[in-house]
Amino acid sequence: MKKILLIACLAVCGCNSTPNVSQTASVMEIIQKAQEATDRDRYGLAIHYYSLLLDRFPYDRNAVCTAQYEIAFIHYKQKKYAVSKAEFEELLRRYNERDSELLPPEYKILSEKGLKKINAKFKEAT
Repeated sequence: MKKILLIACLAVCGCNSTPNVSQTASVMEIIQKAQEATDRDRYGLAIHYYSLLLDRFPYDRNAVCTAQYEIAFIHYKQKKYAVSKAEFEELLRRYNERDSELLPPEYKILSEKGLKKINAKFKEAT
């Protein structure tokens, strides 16, 4: 009986682990939600929000760099070093493209630092 009540409650209340975000949500509103999720160690939810940022604002250079860096950093925090390394490298490639001077410089610096830490961990493992 308790199982049936639990299932019914979940069906009525909904157990969607990735909440909907208003179509009119701004870049800053989505980043705020992602940061709040990260602060609560809800990394999957944070990545969901940052991915949403990439989907909704693909031409906003600042939003894209923020999202790419934060996703890579979350993977680093989760000790998914190979994934994180590839993501940092992908972000850094953007800084070698035309118009790279329009990109926020902080994510280049932070990504380079992240890569150094990951490379040091890979050297320690060998």
